[in-house]
This record gives sequence, structure tokens and C-alpha cells, in this order.
Amino acid sequence: MTNEEKKCVAQFEIHYTQLLNQQGELVGPLPEFAASAEALIALYRTMVQTRTFDTKAIALQRTGKMGTYSSSLGQEAVSVGIGSAMRFEDVLLPTYREYGAQFQRGVAMSEILRYWGGDERGMAYQHQPHDMPITVPIATHVPQCAGIAYAMKLRNEPRVAVSVLGDGATSKGDFYEGINVAGAWQLPMVVVVTNNQWAISVPRDVQTHAQTLAQKAIAAGIPGEQVDGNDVIAMRHVMLNALERARSGAGPTLIEAITYRMHDHTTADDASRYREQTVVDEHKLLDPIERLKKYITAHHNWDETQENELHETCAAEVEAAVSSYLETPPAPPETMFDHLYETLPDALQSQRDEVERLGKQKQGGDDNG
Repeated sequence: MTNEEKKCVAQFEIHYTQLLNQQGELVGPLPEFAASAEALIALYRTMVQTRTFDTKAIALQRTGKMGTYSSSLGQEAVSVGIGSAMRFEDVLLPTYREYGAQFQRGVAMSEILRYWGGDERGMAYQHQPHDMPITVPIATHVPQCAGIAYAMKLRNEPRVAVSVLGDGATSKGDFYEGINVAGAWQLPMVVVVTNNQWAISVPRDVQTHAQTLAQKAIAAGIPGEQVDGNDVIAMRHVMLNALERARSGAGPTLIEAITYRMHDHTTADDASRYREQTVVDEHKLLDPIERLKKYITAHHNWDETQENELHETCAAEVEAAVSSYLETPPAPPETMFDHLYETLPDALQSQRDEVERLGKQKQGGDDNG
């Protein structure tokens, strides 16, 4: 076939949304919700709360009071934008940096601390019965999200399932399979890719040759778009539109949120081995919290007194959560068997019984001593 005989059978575009630039200036039309000072201050408060929590959690790990922890430093606008847009009855399937969304959805800070402290009871949310536990395996929760969304569709429920994953997860087969079935069945589902530029030590440009991660939605026949993940107004706006689309029966959406991982991958990582500090410093200028602070200061009379009061309140909330976490009695060791099967097989039941017996024996010895 000659060039003259070739014809274009399909064309696609990926759109990018930014409403508030790094100077805190509007560069796009203000969404209806953002006209409210109360709404914007609520977003700002949750971002500050999330960062305060993050700082304390890292300190707990460094002092041996908690296990390995994944920081959300610099990514607060992504999770807060997601959580503020969702309804309580929707279902969130998070990875391990969506604390801002989880806090807004009723998950307690002490529960997150318990989880990172090795206590699975931290994932049994007392005030959020719908959401899934933190997912550490990469991208496995995307097909799970599709399954939940399919159940919602079969039941004709006006609910949406939302999975959040990192840029590296878009290279996994689970990701493609999940968005493919979501498109084929037109499921009420939103997939948010938090593109923080790093899959542990592998940079974005080595992971994939795709110009954008949002364009991976094209193969599944679903809309894909980019958003400035450091602009919480744009993040919530794009998320609200995607949720409404899914809720109305118009199908799934893939959102690529552009941000940057300011901390190590986890507290077990040392990012200085594979990236330059000068690049990190450049991205500090895009800080999502400072960006919104500039806007509410200029347009909603946010002042230093309010700022100090907010930080004091957030610090007190975090300290209360830490106290609750540290005062939680450890789970008996035999409970490690309790969430494997509905009915424990005989071989594992005998092991559980043995662990329980040894635990009681040790406890009796300690009491006598």
C-alpha cells in the first residue's frame, strides 16, 4: 500500500487541566465549588493535616516505634482532591500514599499507624465500611476495582469504584486487564494514576515509551486525561467530572495526575542513590500546599493567626492518634491465621491451636515471674 492509499481511521487527544499555577494564580475558570472560601480552606486543612501526619509517621519509624512507612510528601493534592470528590458510599481502593483521601472518608490516623506498625486491625476501618485495605502488591487492585464496579452496575447502584496507583503500575498486566474490562463493560469506575515520576528507583522515562500515561486509556476505549496533581482545585474538578460520568452510566475514566515524590520511596529506601537533589529542589517550588495557601491568602483573607492555629490543631490531632496507636495492646500471635480463610483448613487450624497454646503458656510463665 502506498502512502497515498493510507488513510487515518482514528485520532486521539489527551487534554491537560491546570486551574491554579505554582504562584497561586488562576489560569483557568474557577469551578463552582471553588467559589466557596469554606470549601477551599477545608481542602487546605486536610492537606496540612496529611503532611503533619506524614512528618510524625516518619519520626515514629526512625525511632523504632513503627515499621516501614510510605511517605506522601508533595502528593497531598492528589489524594485530597480524590477524597473530597467521592461520596461516602463509593469505594476507594488505595495504594500506600492516599492518606488524604482516607482521612476525608472516615479512616482514622491511628488506624493507618496501626497498619504500618504491623497490626492488620488497622485496616478494619471503624467509620468507613466500604473502602478496601491499603494495597501493596502493584496494580493487583485494578481488576479487583473492576469487579466491585461490575457488582455496582449489576445492582443498579449509583456508586463508583475508584482505584489509585502509581506510574510504575501502568506497566503491569493487571492494570491493562482491569481498564480493558472496565471499558468493555462500561463500568462505573475511575482509575487515578499518580505519576510521581518514580517507580521506586526507576524513572518515568525508563518505564515506558508512551508520551503520556493517560493515553494508555485509548487501548481500553475509555477517556484518558492529565491533570496537574499539585493543583488541588483542578484535581477535585477533574475527579468530580469523572465520578459524575461513571455515576450516570457513561463509563470509566483514567486520570493521570502529574506530581513528584518528594521523599524516598519508603523509609527503607535512599533516593539519593538514584536521583539528584537539585531536581528534588526544583520540584519543591511546585508544592501543592504552598500553592493553595497563596490563593486563599490573596482571595479569602487567610492570615498568619489562622495558619498558626491550623498547625497547632493538626499537631494535636496527630499526637492524639499517636497516643492511641502506641497504647493499643498487640494482637495475640494466633490471629495471624484469622483472615486467611472463611473456614481454616485442618492443617492450619492445628498450627493456630499450637501458637495459641504456646502464647498462653508464655503468658502464664510471665505472670508467675
